Amino acid sequence: MANYFIDRPVFAWVLAIIMMLAGGLAIMNLPVAQYPQIAPPTITVSATYPGADAQTVEDSVTQVIEQNMNGLDGLMYMSSTSDAAGNASITLTFETGTSPDIAQVQVQNKLQLAMPSLPEAVQQQGISVDKSSSNILMVAAFISDNGSLNQYDIADYVASNIKDPLSRTAGVGSVQLFGSEYAMRIWLDPQKLNKYNLVPSDVISQIKVQNNQISGGQLGGMPQAADQQLNASIIVQTRLQTPEEFGKILLKVQQDGSQVLLRDVARVELGAEDYSTVARYNGKPAAGIAIKLATGANALDTSRAVKEELNRLSAYFPASLKTVYPYDTTPFIEISIQEVFKTLVEAIILVFLVMYLFLQNFRATIIPTIAVPVVILGTFAILSAVGFTINTLTMFGMVLAIGLLVDDAIVVVENVERVIAEDKLPPKEATHKSMGQIQRALVGIAVVLSAVFMPMAFMSGATGEIYRQFSITLISSMLLSVFVAMSLTPALCATILKAAPEGGHKPNALFARFNTLFEKSTQHYTDSTRSLLRCTGRYMVVYLLICAGMAVLFLRTPTSFLPEEDQGVFMTTAQLPSGATMVNTTKVLQQVTDYYLTKEKDNVQSVFTVGGFGFSGQGQNNGLAFISLKPWSERVGEENSVTAIIQRAMIALSSINKAVVFPFNLPAVAELGTASGFDMELLDNGNLGHEKLTQARNELLSLAAQSPDQVTGVRPNGLEDTPMFKVNVNAA
Repeated sequence: MANYFIDRPVFAWVLAIIMMLAGGLAIMNLPVAQYPQIAPPTITVSATYPGADAQTVEDSVTQVIEQNMNGLDGLMYMSSTSDAAGNASITLTFETGTSPDIAQVQVQNKLQLAMPSLPEAVQQQGISVDKSSSNILMVAAFISDNGSLNQYDIADYVASNIKDPLSRTAGVGSVQLFGSEYAMRIWLDPQKLNKYNLVPSDVISQIKVQNNQISGGQLGGMPQAADQQLNASIIVQTRLQTPEEFGKILLKVQQDGSQVLLRDVARVELGAEDYSTVARYNGKPAAGIAIKLATGANALDTSRAVKEELNRLSAYFPASLKTVYPYDTTPFIEISIQEVFKTLVEAIILVFLVMYLFLQNFRATIIPTIAVPVVILGTFAILSAVGFTINTLTMFGMVLAIGLLVDDAIVVVENVERVIAEDKLPPKEATHKSMGQIQRALVGIAVVLSAVFMPMAFMSGATGEIYRQFSITLISSMLLSVFVAMSLTPALCATILKAAPEGGHKPNALFARFNTLFEKSTQHYTDSTRSLLRCTGRYMVVYLLICAGMAVLFLRTPTSFLPEEDQGVFMTTAQLPSGATMVNTTKVLQQVTDYYLTKEKDNVQSVFTVGGFGFSGQGQNNGLAFISLKPWSERVGEENSVTAIIQRAMIALSSINKAVVFPFNLPAVAELGTASGFDMELLDNGNLGHEKLTQARNELLSLAAQSPDQVTGVRPNGLEDTPMFKVNVNAA
């Protein structure tokens, strides 16, 4: 094989150029991510039962849907939450490799079987089936620069003009609005209703009848009179627009002929459709949209698409409306990939310098250097062909492969130079002879190295997903390396190398000094080896002691899945006692905001808070803060890292009365949860009931609190039971 390319160097160059072009095109089209797709695909079913408590939602909605989800292909498990706001959320987790699109269709088909058994109010609200991940990719906040728009003005505009376009953006799994659009709010007076012998259902029915869009028909429609001169559509304004118009809705005509209007029994005003969330940006009124990534979508591409769409829509914004991004996980991904690319370039430069230092021949050094970009770009082409991404693991695989892939080229170059010097042959004949000597050895090296990394490609689970791309990247690089070493490298040796001069190459002063030092080091190493051979027993004991020490250190070294990192953002949850109102929650979140913007002003860039929302559920006593930190270049030093900031915040915010405030860092892999650490769930296999389960949870939390050296930040992943009034209606 090598002889063929030695005689046809142009063909070797053509193959190398094709590999480089394919790799260049692949780089432009390969998606960029921090890690490979690790988490199994999930489908989320969301439903709302207005006015229902958590237990009612659980019994009449959540369990009904869960019972109809059995039998789905590849379903591993499902989990659900039901809260006092009437919301039900069911997350179905499927086996790795399951198509999220097919899983979504199957879930929708199963859901249709459950629809007739659900309450009518739930069916009217609609049920959504999303293939989005549970974590939030980014948050876009909307504020008024001059304060001319209040929170409800902003939220109404966002809900009407921004939410839907963003939900259609490529890669977006679901969007969540922190705010609400406007609605006509009607506050009924029970005493006045009783006075006129009315009930709320009477009012609702009349509003539906009199606030209804009716088609007006046509003037001059077919069939028409012979002398008809005009054909036009008739528009009838039947939808009411203002509180005054709603107030004139006729509810009842009494026996004396007097009319009872809506304004006679109710107060009508324009307000928000939903007051369950209150958003603030640095303490100022705001609205926000949380973007969740679709299963399998690329985070960087989705983030760019969302920002481009918002930039397009901003041309139509009200004058004072502005978009900010208080929470975005993608800058860290971009910087991580940039750092790995930087490491890759540094590795190539160092490899070139080391080769030049030892080969001491620029022509001989340039040959392995040319092989590096050819192999790397060819590897990118393979990554594209097998559906991988440019991520930290594939890039680290290439960084590691650089040292391995130049070995093959160096072996070829050194052996050709040896044959030229010893046999006094021209470069082409020397290359023919040299490749005949080492060709099988090159193949053997590639096979052995590939066999070392091959088992990693067949590992299962999340660990397998991580190391599979790393393994295949390395194997691809090494196989391409041996191909280049048997095609392009010998062709370059035959054309670039020169015959050895009489007396051999004479090194310059720098190389001569290096050769002297290297020969001394070699001699010292040789002498040390001889002394070891004379005292094998003694040094064997030393070797065994070193091995024992390594074993002890290995067993004592903490283990983890992936290390936590400073991603430039983190979150803080605030949970008040059960029954606390939104007013109290808003005050606590303002205290959280004031702390970060004053005590941590050198590190914190912005704080976006949402009252009434949290990962543990929705409720007036729950709140969440998204904290965006200043760029890493402005936060130099360990004391300004996200870990140090969180530790200080945890101590300072623990003093807030009647609230549990918990700052936490993001997980290393976003798809695996919302916070770093791990989750554990208690399952009531004995059907002991909710009270017993809560009691067991509290006992577990108490035990965990007694071991602060082993676990920290242990907290319940859910809201406490809300106060309830049980009403017994006397039907007599």
